Amino acid sequence: MGTNGSTMLEPLRQGLPPLDPATVSDAASCALPPRYEAVREARQFTRGTLDQWHMGERFDDICLVVSELVTNALRHGLPSVNGHRPAQDPPVRLHLMRWTERLVCAVRDPSHDSPVAGDSDDFSAESGRGLFLVDSFADSWGWHPLAGTLSGKVVWALFRVPPASGGAPASDR
Repeated sequence: MGTNGSTMLEPLRQGLPPLDPATVSDAASCALPPRYEAVREARQFTRGTLDQWHMGERFDDICLVVSELVTNALRHGLPSVNGHRPAQDPPVRLHLMRWTERLVCAVRDPSHDSPVAGDSDDFSAESGRGLFLVDSFADSWGWHPLAGTLSGKVVWALFRVPPASGGAPASDR
């Protein structure tokens, strides 16, 4: 009935993460420059934030997902005019938000196009696997268009995490 492959990640448009923003216990965000070094900056920001929140043990999975979301935003979410990217302030932004037993990574970009999981012939086989990785490592993910004065969309991934204790156990490091 549908096309093979592209239905695997449906429904892509899941709206907002199933969490109340008013109950967030920690939040951090950073603006990312419109160049590929931004992926490294996003990883460093994520590492520092997770260490601060005593969640370093989930760094590998979360960082992989952050890298994919930021790479997708840079590759597909930035408009290109005659090969030059127009200045938008900031074009891509990474948000990390923590609830008692959940962590959400959200990446905002100026594009209104929905994320597409590797069913396009326009890209080499190298690309298009990112959303499958996000789907594999995160507990859930989705996207939603921005409303109001902000244009573009947010793609988010949710991780279940153990509740934060008073501090990091001494045996962790």
